[in-house]
Amino acid sequence: MSPFKAACIQVTAGNNLMANCEAAAAQAVEARAAGADLVLMPENVAMMESGRTALVLNAEPEPENRALAFFRHLAREIDVWLHIGSLHVLLDDGMIANRSYVIDPSGVVRASYDKIHMFDVDLGLGESYRESSTFTPGDRAVAVDLPWGRLGLSVCYDLRFPHLFRALAQAGCLFLAVPAAFTRTTGKAHWHVLLRARAIETGCYVFAPAQCGDHSPRRQTYGHALIVSPWGEILADALERPGWVMAEIDPLKVLEARRKVPSLDHDRAFALPEPPVEE
Repeated sequence: MSPFKAACIQVTAGNNLMANCEAAAAQAVEARAAGADLVLMPENVAMMESGRTALVLNAEPEPENRALAFFRHLAREIDVWLHIGSLHVLLDDGMIANRSYVIDPSGVVRASYDKIHMFDVDLGLGESYRESSTFTPGDRAVAVDLPWGRLGLSVCYDLRFPHLFRALAQAGCLFLAVPAAFTRTTGKAHWHVLLRARAIETGCYVFAPAQCGDHSPRRQTYGHALIVSPWGEILADALERPGWVMAEIDPLKVLEARRKVPSLDHDRAFALPEPPVEE
């Protein structure tokens, strides 16, 4: 369980697929040159588009997905473990999967994960989102073995469902990936505290690459790509501009945190309360 360096990328993606891929790749190349062994990219790294019609028109099936081919080549070229936060993958029924990929330094896809929880919310002042109208939710948790330990996968809104992360930690994950395109509204209120909570609850390192800035007049994201320690300390924060942050990751710190507070071993069965009586 040797230490390694992880880098989280922050970008402001638009609606030009290849331009977005190249911008993310430039950040990855810089991070790798600075010593990163694992590079993580945000949700929607290849496309930030709004509206169902535009999303479907710009999504591509996995075998022909240009962004996936581009990033597989990038991983080989710079010899790095690469986590693609998510791409829009067109499904046979016309819906889209919001799909993460983990690619090894030889360009082989080692794991993929479809976002489970759909962001269907009304935030007020006309800001609302209905991911379920466009995306098909995943139905399985996914973990992948890296040279330094097991990484659990999630995407953005999954962050609000702590049982997913507890299950990943209890399945042997030492690290959790939370790539996101958090809205500016929810990010200001909840981003830092939720990520720190997931790290503390699981005793895992949390890697959270992010989208930032103005993508369109109606779509702004919060930024603040974070790396959080198993004790809940913020090790790196990318703030609000495109770029990348990096931290040294020591897997033994996970074991240390879990020895201090072994809550993952303290689950107990309990009866649920009765549902409320309807009048």
